Amino acid sequence: MASSTSVVLAALFANAAIAALKFGGFLLTGSPAMLSETYHSVSDTGNQIFLLIGIKYGAQEATRSHPFGHGKAQFFYSLLVSVMLFGIAGWESARHGISALREGGVHRASEDVTLLGQTFDPIYVNYAVLLGAIAFESYALWKAYQGISRQMDEYGWTTFREAFRKTSDVTTLTALTEDTIALSGAGIALFGIYLTRVTENPMYDAGAALIIGIMLMGFAVALAWENKRLILGESLPKAAEDELRAIVREWDGVTELVDFRTVYFGAEELLVTADVAFEPDLDAETIDDRITDLERALKAHDDQVQRVYIEPET
Repeated sequence: MASSTSVVLAALFANAAIAALKFGGFLLTGSPAMLSETYHSVSDTGNQIFLLIGIKYGAQEATRSHPFGHGKAQFFYSLLVSVMLFGIAGWESARHGISALREGGVHRASEDVTLLGQTFDPIYVNYAVLLGAIAFESYALWKAYQGISRQMDEYGWTTFREAFRKTSDVTTLTALTEDTIALSGAGIALFGIYLTRVTENPMYDAGAALIIGIMLMGFAVALAWENKRLILGESLPKAAEDELRAIVREWDGVTELVDFRTVYFGAEELLVTADVAFEPDLDAETIDDRITDLERALKAHDDQVQRVYIEPET
């Protein structure tokens, strides 16, 4: 949890500062790509706040009305993030890019600006802001990369695609996705603005805005899909679940594993239930001891296992 929080906080402070700088760059140059990037960073800043709310709310203790805690709050708030990423950043960026393309280009400030006693071409503001954004986003991406790498090492996932499909830590997953898009978007905007300057063709700038918007919407849909699987109650991946099944099936005194189920009720919080047939000559006290030892063994095997319910079958 502490790792996820540090990842989100790093992204929050970076995006808030970058959003203000990008908007200043847009006001000076009228660049559609800079406005798209402003939408993007404002959306990302709001998204980090949502993720922090999800982390705080999800950490609340279980109550009578929520007997398994509030862990799924992180799934819900991450879903809201994907909606914001699509609706605010993606759609608005794409719409503005299309509008600029239809108008045949963009308006750019024609005169130099004076700031702190220095006169310069405002295009350099965009360059400086985007290069600064790339630096900030690289740091935030590194923090998110460390978070997901820890999980990959812990669970033996070999690729980021596998981690994207299997992780239940949607907070780190969302931050990693956002930071990747943000870094790519800043690079595309910088390239589009540069091409517009050297070719004097404003279509490159407008096209960059459209590409950024389409990219944002695509990633938002993928992120929403990943949150959907957890909100609906996804089980542990089959290979990992089979390992837990084997522990139960091979436990001393167990004759048959009648039923076995797992489900995530929070980020890296797993519920395990099993219906187990024991040897008929075992008394109730012995069975209770075997169940207690089995529960401990399952939790020791996978630290995601937070709750275990084993029902002895006759």
